Amino acid sequence: MTLNNAVIRIKNLRLRTFIGIKDEEINNKQDVIINATIEYSATQAADSDDMSKALNYRTITKDIITLVENNRFSLLEKLTADVLAIAAAHPSVQYAAVEIDKPYALRFADSVSLSLSVNKGTK
Repeated sequence: MTLNNAVIRIKNLRLRTFIGIKDEEINNKQDVIINATIEYSATQAADSDDMSKALNYRTITKDIITLVENNRFSLLEKLTADVLAIAAAHPSVQYAAVEIDKPYALRFADSVSLSLSVNKGTK
């Protein structure tokens, strides 16, 4: 049996960071909600049940948390690109996408979000 790529989804990772260009955004942390999708070939992991053959989503999530909580960002584009770089860093990743929501960024809207993706191989 030939397996399709595995899809890891990190859903609604809620973090706080400095994001924006207004004084209140520069001086106060805001909530962001991160969703990431990562595709990779999990054939070796599925065949062996060996963690060293799998993509460790816990490590990826910890790296994202460290990035977001320990840095300042003016633009949602920069934050999203940096998180995407972490999601796509492992050589076995074929495709990665990240969407980051900034709740209450606009009056009368639940949030504003930005999505970026990278396709490193055939899907």
